[in-house]
Amino acid sequence: MSNLALFMKASRFQVIPVMVIPVILGGLGALVWDHTFHPILFVLTFIGAIAAHLFSNMINDLWDFRNGIDTAARETASTISTNSGFLANGTIAEKTFSLLTWGLFAVALICGLILSFLCGWLVLLFGGLGALIAYFYVAPPIKFGYRGKGYSEIAILLSFGVLPTVGSYYVQTMQLDYRAILLSLPIGLLTTLILFNHHFLHWKADESAGKRTLVVVWGEKRALAFSKFLCVLSYAALVLCVFLHVFPYYALVGLITVIPFWRVYGNLKAENPSPAYLPLMGASLKATVRCGVIMMLSMGIEAVVQAL
Repeated sequence: MSNLALFMKASRFQVIPVMVIPVILGGLGALVWDHTFHPILFVLTFIGAIAAHLFSNMINDLWDFRNGIDTAARETASTISTNSGFLANGTIAEKTFSLLTWGLFAVALICGLILSFLCGWLVLLFGGLGALIAYFYVAPPIKFGYRGKGYSEIAILLSFGVLPTVGSYYVQTMQLDYRAILLSLPIGLLTTLILFNHHFLHWKADESAGKRTLVVVWGEKRALAFSKFLCVLSYAALVLCVFLHVFPYYALVGLITVIPFWRVYGNLKAENPSPAYLPLMGASLKATVRCGVIMMLSMGIEAVVQAL
């Protein structure tokens, strides 16, 4: 495996759309509502957001390894690890992994500093809050992702919904607008659902290692019911946004992405082996990306229609 391939797998580059989509939506919101768009500022926002997301993935893996979560996953029967496993199996030395992780943080920080100079100090507030959430999700002394009180779900909604969408909109317009918050909710909730569902793959290992996710605290049956509720809430947020004219009415086409997703739920029982949740994870990611693309296209079409 080449160094680039190792890096892409270690950073889980394949899930980068969950950060790219809200950033693009924020930029499109500025274009549609305020008729303004600055390409250079958008590119800086785009690069910074990607670097921040990859940093979040890798710092999570780094501290899961240090906290013994990876080891517990390898030793627990039928558990499926969602980390790269490169630290636990020695493929990448911890020091090298750490350097790559903080290198990504440096890229995000540089982009944030430039944008704050050009657009105002609020950019640093958005970026700084995102960085603190990413780091203390699993890092001591806070480790709020281990506490099982819903903190991690709120953090994901902020980090992969509200902050990148509102931040991207602010960079373009240098103003805040409640519509940008509403714009972030459907994609933010769908991404939260991805992160919630991935806990089903290794919740027994989490339990043995002391990582108290909501799946561990509530148990499989109750957590699965909440997963379904979160799915419904995500699509209800899209309907609400259309009703409030945040999205154009043709964004409702995104509702069709729930159909294959809901079929997967129908195949799950109250208790399931970890591999049974792999289709749910796949459906979560596909639905989020597909619905996100439809939402972006709807805003793009609206911008074109306004320009004609």
